[in-house]
Amino acid sequence: MARHLLEIDDLTPSELRAVVERCRVEASTLQRPLDGHGVACVFLKPSARTRNSTEMAVVQLGGHPVYITDAEVGIDRRESAEDVARTLACYHSAICARVFDHTHLERMSAVVDIPVINLLSDAAHPLQAIADVLTLLDEFGVSNAEAPLAGRVVTYVGDANNVTRSLFLAAGMLGAEVRLATPAGYGFDPVDLDRIRAAGIEPVIGERPSDVVPGSDAVYTDTWTSMGQEAEREQRLRDFEGWTVDDAMVASAGAGAIFLHCLPAHRGEEASDDALDGDRSRIWTQAGHRLSAARGALAWLVSEG
Repeated sequence: MARHLLEIDDLTPSELRAVVERCRVEASTLQRPLDGHGVACVFLKPSARTRNSTEMAVVQLGGHPVYITDAEVGIDRRESAEDVARTLACYHSAICARVFDHTHLERMSAVVDIPVINLLSDAAHPLQAIADVLTLLDEFGVSNAEAPLAGRVVTYVGDANNVTRSLFLAAGMLGAEVRLATPAGYGFDPVDLDRIRAAGIEPVIGERPSDVVPGSDAVYTDTWTSMGQEAEREQRLRDFEGWTVDDAMVASAGAGAIFLHCLPAHRGEEASDDALDGDRSRIWTQAGHRLSAARGALAWLVSEG
């Protein structure tokens, strides 16, 4: 049976380390496991980094990416999620999908014997999390083979969303301590918290950035209003007033701390220009690693998964 990557904990810690190592191999030295094969790239919501990184990863692995929009598949309108997946499996060796509803991915992966990879859903963003840990490893090195990020502290400031869950799973499974600063009402729901704990990770949670940012190696944030939450925007802006990550907040973490953001950024809201553009920022390294993450995950899933 094919292996799928819908969330980071679909991998064991040792498998995650293997995927990360595959990501760190230069494209020019990789075998081309997709030579002559197609990969369906289903985008029910648009993206800049995700589309470009996924398509280029497929090309570098020798394959042919086919970009497919919601208008072409109409999941659960023109055809069921299951029938869309079965159709695409007739032509392609993998399905990569960026969706609003995570259950679409679960239903697709249940009926096909080719890898299904989550490019983003309302529940998870695993390739972003892999790019994040690659950025951390670039910055801080490998502490030990079994727990490459042991001794490092990653702090997320904002709401506990899909990016946060995948980040905590990836960083925690590689040995990092993970912390969350979030206003009341914006923390993990019990199901997500139980899932993180089931992976052996115990997040440290504070109600203010000052509770958890000091002593961090990386300070991470994301937009306060994600796709699909536009109706909540005004309320969220009120609830997050005073939570903007700026260079002073990152500096309060410690002398060697770095700033991370998965992008796109709403400058002046969740992050200031001096954080995004300052010497501590590694956001463009992160963005570049989206290609490494897609290439490594695809290579591992189609070759060894």
